[in-house]
Amino acid sequence: MKLHELKPTSGATSNRKRVGRGPGSGTGKTAGSGHKGQKARSGGKVRVGFEGGQTPLFKRLRKVGFKNPHRKVYSVVNIDALNRYEDGTTVTPEMLLNDRLITKIEAAGVKVLGNGTLDKKVTVKANKFTASAEEKIKAVGGNVEVI
Repeated sequence: MKLHELKPTSGATSNRKRVGRGPGSGTGKTAGSGHKGQKARSGGKVRVGFEGGQTPLFKRLRKVGFKNPHRKVYSVVNIDALNRYEDGTTVTPEMLLNDRLITKIEAAGVKVLGNGTLDKKVTVKANKFTASAEEKIKAVGGNVEVI
């Protein structure tokens, strides 16, 4: 078999429908648009969600929720995840990203949460710490640095 001998399997392709090419074609005269009405006219489209003048669904539904445009989103990491590092290690957000403890560094940075226990004496550099996380890191003899 050569490249020029390749063909699609039978039934995989079909010819393009050529509309408005006379009565013998089956799609002559009105070219599949039917008789009269908005959709039969040139440029006659109905916008998405239009319900013929009836109040559309999106306007009938109640308005709920609020998304604060000024919210701060942090990448979070729990204290027990830091046990993988050796004593005396300085843990940075880039390090956490490389070791896949966080998937990405969010706009507001990294926040360390106090879930679990810490056994290693590490220095942690992050944008924010919970009070319990800071307490647990210092209890083991580690350091907390706010970036």
